[in-house]
Amino acid sequence: MNFRKVTAIIRPERLEAVEACLKKHVVPGISVTEVKGFGEHKDFFKTDLLCEHVRVEVFIDVNQAESVAEAVMGAAHTGEEGDGIIAILPVESVYHIRTKERCHFNVCE
Repeated sequence: MNFRKVTAIIRPERLEAVEACLKKHVVPGISVTEVKGFGEHKDFFKTDLLCEHVRVEVFIDVNQAESVAEAVMGAAHTGEEGDGIIAILPVESVYHIRTKERCHFNVCE
């Protein structure tokens, strides 16, 4: 099993563009979560320092991970501080809960 998990933390207003680019890349599925945090771009004028972002996660074949990350980067990019980050992580196993079977790339069987 050669999966990777592509995790992107992006601006909420760029989510639609990222979703559209992932549909074009025919990813098998995505998860989206609202998150708060800070990194290099801190808003020192806010009392809690936390910015609202969206986390998009995709499990994808190792051979497609870089191209998916680049596509997300292109769709999420504004060129301004706070655009976010993308990480590609190795995945040891993925299981389909309903069938209790191990997933194989492109389709969980």
